[in-house]
Amino acid sequence: MQRWIAALAACALLAGCTKVGTSSDSASGGRHSWTIAGTLRIAVQNPPNTLNGLLASNTTESMINRLIFDPLVSVDATGKQQVPILAAEVPTLENGGISKDGLTLTYKLRKNVLWHDGVPFTSKDVKFSWSSIVSGKNNVITTNGYDLVKAVDTPDDYTVIFHMKKAFSPVVNTLFGESDDPFEVVPEHILGKLPDMNQVAFNSAPIGTGPFKFKLWNRGDHIELVANDKYFLGAPKLQRILIKFIPDENTELSQLQTHEVDWQFEASPQQYRTLKTLTDIVNILQPKNDYERIQINTQHAPFDDVRVRQAVAYAIDREKLVHDLTFGSAALADQDHPPFMWAYDSAVTHYPHDLAKAKALMLQAGWTPGADGMLAKNGEPLNVLLVTNVSNATRRTGVVQVQAMLHQLGMTVQIKEFPGALLYAQMNAKGILQNGKFDLAWTGWVAGIDPDQSSIFYCKAQPPRGNNETHYCNLEMDAAEDSALSHFDMASRKAAYAHIETMLTRDLPELPIWWPRQIQPVNPDFKGFTPNPVTESWNAYQWEI
Repeated sequence: MQRWIAALAACALLAGCTKVGTSSDSASGGRHSWTIAGTLRIAVQNPPNTLNGLLASNTTESMINRLIFDPLVSVDATGKQQVPILAAEVPTLENGGISKDGLTLTYKLRKNVLWHDGVPFTSKDVKFSWSSIVSGKNNVITTNGYDLVKAVDTPDDYTVIFHMKKAFSPVVNTLFGESDDPFEVVPEHILGKLPDMNQVAFNSAPIGTGPFKFKLWNRGDHIELVANDKYFLGAPKLQRILIKFIPDENTELSQLQTHEVDWQFEASPQQYRTLKTLTDIVNILQPKNDYERIQINTQHAPFDDVRVRQAVAYAIDREKLVHDLTFGSAALADQDHPPFMWAYDSAVTHYPHDLAKAKALMLQAGWTPGADGMLAKNGEPLNVLLVTNVSNATRRTGVVQVQAMLHQLGMTVQIKEFPGALLYAQMNAKGILQNGKFDLAWTGWVAGIDPDQSSIFYCKAQPPRGNNETHYCNLEMDAAEDSALSHFDMASRKAAYAHIETMLTRDLPELPIWWPRQIQPVNPDFKGFTPNPVTESWNAYQWEI
């Protein structure tokens, strides 16, 4: 009973969970027969491209990296309380860690941290990790925020001072914190003498400071991690983690049902209908700064015309998509910021399903329907490429519905599905999104604990310098983002984000579809699992099974 009470407490904290059925073992406080004591088995769809804490480009890599490496600062399960990790305390205006002008940020570091090879962690590692991000030599997904640092001082082994080029309000949540692209600190003594870290052995056999040490990577099958008994926050309660690569979500579900895995990492909404009915499964639903979206390549005709983008928004029946595909696990989105974020703005343009309005906008843009209803301009038919990742069952179904909806508008839509590792890969790794090889893309965006979304909307954040894969560039947007990021007072920031949301819903570089709650189906014997709104594995040393 004690174990089930703990699971219920976690569910209450994380805003929702369901469980149908139990067993006598679980009810009496013992483990289920299928549980391997001390070993957690995680199912992920996409194998990582790297295990380097600076080179992650998707949420799977970020989750795994956090098991091996650490940030300076994290946040708790509510997302409201910052938690020092490698930092001994969180810098604030009140404790002097942030200067009054916002231009100096001082971290005091913990003194009892060791790398997995026994070498002490010091301020040199933090400075090196920052320089590796901004050097231009390494394939980092973004430099947003890090490129605002003018210099880094290390007056002693346990003090790091960041000197900012300008005030940057999300600074603590960005610099090795819970940003939209969270980075961890990597070892200077191993990587510091290398010309770059893009193709090095370390990326497949890393050394971190985190609660778990790398043991092996069986390519195409699994990664094995073992407990770091000298972890500075306390020895992990788990002895081993197996991360199994299962590229098909239906197979993941099958293995969850047969108890071959203990956690299906980030299940899709389409599976929630089934997950709610399973016995001996706890479904943890975590609110996140996260949304499903259709990205629109604003560099490709005809989507360089805002009228066409608006027509797409009216033509797609998003309420139907939410109803058909999420089964109560998500809510219709009208912007990128979900309602629980303080930057959410209720006064934005809405695009209810209106096919007549969509057709009128296409006519204004010069696209006329033929006898078959399909659109053409100057004799050229309108053919559209819509991409998504093959491993996500919800998106595979969703793009087919979107294809049908846009066909009613008069667009011929071709669907291409790619492995996640290719769809989300960096530009130099021939990534589909980063190289702009799409017209429309059904993807998701998992943002950080701060509402900062500049890394996908700044002009300067276009690939390879960031995640602005729609190539939306608006100097007015840049100015509003600058304002949001240079003020520390809430009133100024809220005003800036209201302006940003007005422009985004007017210009439509992307169309938000729904705000999900992250669905994490787990073995009820898995305890201490309390994801924060950015990272599931922020407190992995407290996990137990």
